[in-house]
Amino acid sequence: MQIARRIFWIAAIYGILATTPLFFLESRLGHDFPPVITHPEFFYGFAGVALAWQIAFIYIAREPVRLRPIMIPAMLEKLSFGFAGVILFMLGRVPLTGAATAMMDLVFAGLFWRAYRRTAVSGCQS
Repeated sequence: MQIARRIFWIAAIYGILATTPLFFLESRLGHDFPPVITHPEFFYGFAGVALAWQIAFIYIAREPVRLRPIMIPAMLEKLSFGFAGVILFMLGRVPLTGAATAMMDLVFAGLFWRAYRRTAVSGCQS
């Protein structure tokens, strides 16, 4: 259970640090990584949903056994962005920095899977 706590705390802290600046970088990202963002509602929608998941990770970190079922959609959240980023990079549609961010999400998806499996063992022993 302790490993699940650590994994989800680390994911939450990393995610908050990586996601929060997006709310202040719309024009900069459009300049540094053209084209300019033409649908800000999707951009801010993504940033808001991503930040909301970081809060969910905090809740999971606090009570991993009770919130174990939520680890499944947490894995899906990480896999969806992770696979999309890697595939888009392979198609030449995002820069290497986008692929690196996606790879971090795939790493966290694997760690979430480990936490999910380990929580089942510790949950049965409690």
